[in-house]
Amino acid sequence: MSNTGRLTTHVLDTALGKPAQGMRIDLFTIDGETRRLLRSVETNSDGRVDGPMLEGEAFDTGFYELLFHAGAYLRATDAKLPDPAFLDLIPLRFGIADRSAHYHVPLLLSPFSYSTYRGS
Repeated sequence: MSNTGRLTTHVLDTALGKPAQGMRIDLFTIDGETRRLLRSVETNSDGRVDGPMLEGEAFDTGFYELLFHAGAYLRATDAKLPDPAFLDLIPLRFGIADRSAHYHVPLLLSPFSYSTYRGS
């Protein structure tokens, strides 16, 4: 089986209507109750990560989690937030079933809501 799949993400700040620059994102692999950090990155000026989060031999079937550090990002934009903020860390757990597919997992964010989907 060919292993040409990859995992990508991006973040859009829907309250400001622009990409979320400078947000930390952690990627974990999940095995039962065990969560192992694979990498930490920061979004660029386009709200994207410079390259795939996961690809090549490391891209395998299983469960993963993207942890978006939304609270730190929102505080850096001077968003008016309560204390504590409604959203701080946003974990998105998902499964990868096809090693040859592109899994794009974006986050649309505002101080009081978020949404995600499997993109292309």
